[in-house]
Amino acid sequence: MARRAERINAERLSERLPIENPKDELGHLARVFNDALARLEQSFEQLRRFTADASHELRTPLTAIRTVGEVGLQKEGDTWHYRDIIGSMLEEAGRLTRLVDSLLTISRAETGHVQLNRTSFALLDAVREASGLVEVLAEEKGQNLTVEGDTGAMVYADRVLLRQAIVNVIDNAVKYSPQGGAISVRVGRHANQAIVEVEDSGPGIAPEHRAHIFERFYRVDGGRSRESGGAGLGLAIVKWSVEAHGGQVSLICGDNGGCTFGIRLPISAVTGVSAPVAASKERG
Repeated sequence: MARRAERINAERLSERLPIENPKDELGHLARVFNDALARLEQSFEQLRRFTADASHELRTPLTAIRTVGEVGLQKEGDTWHYRDIIGSMLEEAGRLTRLVDSLLTISRAETGHVQLNRTSFALLDAVREASGLVEVLAEEKGQNLTVEGDTGAMVYADRVLLRQAIVNVIDNAVKYSPQGGAISVRVGRHANQAIVEVEDSGPGIAPEHRAHIFERFYRVDGGRSRESGGAGLGLAIVKWSVEAHGGQVSLICGDNGGCTFGIRLPISAVTGVSAPVAASKERG
């Protein structure tokens, strides 16, 4: 067992210690070591995949900035020509900045360096603030974005982090709903949970992708791609933020398109008197 253990390193984490008799003390010890090795192997694989995905995502905007700059230097042009080139470079720089910010958020979350500044507040107020931040995007696509719900659904949470999570979900709905589509945001209560539901009118998500939609860098095919500006990190941040508050996220998709993202959070001890709206009934 000692000789086998000495051969195991970061490149050979798939190896395991031999177990001749799983019922004696040495067998039990080997089984514990093997379980630990399995967890380490999984962690190393996640780190490798994260590094590879992050490198790929960073390469795309950097390559675009370099290409636009090189083409601009090769051609003579007037002021408007160069303004257009600089505008394209700034657009890619903005995408790169958003990606780096998202990576830093996830990194800090996983290392426990994000402190939650909790206060009690009405969830509907935070949802209205979040929708106001992406309302202009919906207007550009002629979409109908509605917000309604229970003013008495109170939560004890970090308002900034939770609002950003809600922004990500609504922004996701706006991106993948068609021109002239509809996005409905509802707030309510069920039992001891406050609920936010964001329903879009997009193409839906195939069943084989739904279990992975909250994973980092995961994208489904079709309309949900890099071209729409996302890096596949928004929903991963949503999942972390909600779970850090003791909540859960969910996804329900219709057979004919459209998806409903749900956020469930513990209700604060400070509650209101308004009754839950009918649209906030329990789902799934």
